[in-house]
Formats: sequence, C-alpha cells, structure tokens
Amino acid sequence: MPILDKNNKIQVEKYNKFLKDNNASAMQDLRWGIVKSNWIQEAVYLEENENIIAAMTILLNKVPVFNSYMMYASRGPVCDMSNIELVKRLVKEADVVAKKYNAFVLKFDPEIKYDEKIKQIYLKNGFKIFDGHNVIQPRYNMILNLENKTEEELLKQFGEKTRYNIKVATKKNINVRYSRNEEDLKIFYDLYKTTTIRDEIGCRPYEYFERMLEAYNEDELRIYIAEHEGDSLSSAIALNYGGKMFYIYGASSNEKRNLMPNYLMQWEMIKWGLENKCNNYDFGGVFEFTNENGLYKFKNGFCKQEGVTEYIGEIDKVYKPLIYSGYTNVAPSIQNLKKKIKKIIRK
Repeated sequence: MPILDKNNKIQVEKYNKFLKDNNASAMQDLRWGIVKSNWIQEAVYLEENENIIAAMTILLNKVPVFNSYMMYASRGPVCDMSNIELVKRLVKEADVVAKKYNAFVLKFDPEIKYDEKIKQIYLKNGFKIFDGHNVIQPRYNMILNLENKTEEELLKQFGEKTRYNIKVATKKNINVRYSRNEEDLKIFYDLYKTTTIRDEIGCRPYEYFERMLEAYNEDELRIYIAEHEGDSLSSAIALNYGGKMFYIYGASSNEKRNLMPNYLMQWEMIKWGLENKCNNYDFGGVFEFTNENGLYKFKNGFCKQEGVTEYIGEIDKVYKPLIYSGYTNVAPSIQNLKKKIKKIIRK
C-alpha cells in the first residue's frame, strides 16, 4: 500500500525511524499532525528490500471556494531530491492520496539550497516551481552551523555587536531558564501576543502551542524564558529534531529591551543544540537583507559566517490547472487585501 497505515504500529515505527535517521524536518514527523489538528494528515513511502528509501508526510487542507484540497508536504519529502526518478516514484504514490481527496495540487518545499540545475530538472519533468513572496515557508533562512564546534569557536564567529549584547545581558543579571509547564507556556503566550501586536503579524491560538507541547517530549521541545528582577522579558520555543535545533517561535516584551535579553536567550538555546550534538541551529526566515531590518540584523549577528541560506522554494505537482491558477493568482491578492484592511482597522 502506498499510504501509511497508522494503525500498523510496526510500520509507523519503521517510518518514524527512517525520518529521524535521515535528518528530516520536525514538520515531516507524524506528530506534527497533532499540532496541525485542523488539517488531515497522510503519509506515503517507497520501499526496497523491506527498507524505506523515501517518505513524505502530507497535510491536506480543504479550500472551500474551490471545493478541493491542497496537499502540502511541509519541508519534505525525505529523500535524495537530486534523484528526480526517485522523487517521481514517490509523488506517484501521493497521486493516490490526491485522487482520494480530490486535490488540486501537491506542494512540497524541501530544505535544499537553491540550485538552477535542479530547478530546471523539475521544470522539465512537469513540476511548477513557486518561488515568490507568498510561499508557505520562508525561502530565505538563517542557519548556524554547529557541527564539531565549541562554544568558544561559535562566539568568535558571531558579530562583534552580538557578542557585546550577550555580555550586556549577562552583566545585567538576565536569567534564562527553561521548562515545559503550563505556567511558563502562559508567560510565553502573553509575550507572544505582545509581539504580534507590535510587529503586526498573525497570532496563533493558545491551543496551538498546547498541542506542540503534547506532540514533542522534554528532550525535543523546551520553553525558554529570559527574566530580570521578576519581569519576564522574552521567551521562545526551541525544537530539537533530526540533528537540528529550531528556533520555532519567539516573543518579547516592550520593556527593558536595552538589557538585551533576546541575545542571551538565543545563546542558551544554541548551547542546548551543542549539548545534543546538533548539526545546525535554524533561526528561521528573513525577508529583507539590510541592517535597517531588525529581524535580519539580529539573526545575521549570529550567522555572520554562514550568511543567508536560500532554499529552492515550493515545488508543485498540479492536478487541476484551473483551480491551481485561481488559488495561485487570486488567493494571494485576497489575503493581501485582508491584511491591509486589518492594518487600517488597527489605526
């Protein structure tokens, strides 16, 4: 069967082991379906000699206006993406899922660096490459290489101002701690709401983060909090999975920002990555590449040596061209209009 039987414990364990052994993204883990509980989850795979050689965990979301489903393999599939024949075989298995749910597209956005040759191979084999601004996951990320590094070596790599700000936070007695308890999740969420208002970004419900704690165990997920004299100044959720430490969500107060709590908190999370012998620390996406942009300036201070990592973007297998065209061209315009209206209302 091309579709993973989630009631078959042996096969599920085998599938999960393949993902971890091949440094898959946490978003390909079956437990990500717990977090994204409003999506349907399916998984397909290929085997040779009873060994899994390729896998893809798929989330499905119905687009009511088109009465059809979008299939999305977030940061997947898990296989050699340069082997187009292998990928095509795996996608053929996903075609069964597409037929089952009347899907109009299969989207996947693997964590592989942009390569024009690979892009052209996929285009020649009938795939669409979507690399505009409205991609689901950021195309440009900041990735810090941790492999075989010591704390001292990493500190030397950081920008001078970043090292200075870590020292400032230390001298000002910023305390960074971590836990997984409900009280600290509430602290994180209060700071998160403050951040979404300040930065004018979407706000996920509290239950979303509760499900994240439910899905991943204490060795994989922590809530970090930076405090000063009883005040919670910043917080973050760090996810350790597949050889990577992922700074998945961050939040901060509007108070005492001059004490640089975010810098020390990041450093403590990076050290957790070193303790777990992670290969990389993923700071997440950036959207502008100038120091006038605070997000870029902050993340780049830690990733001076690596710079920006550009991923290939979304690779689409289109099943229903007319619906796909409407979704790709019309839906983003509607979303942008909604954002503009929200900004006007806030003002």
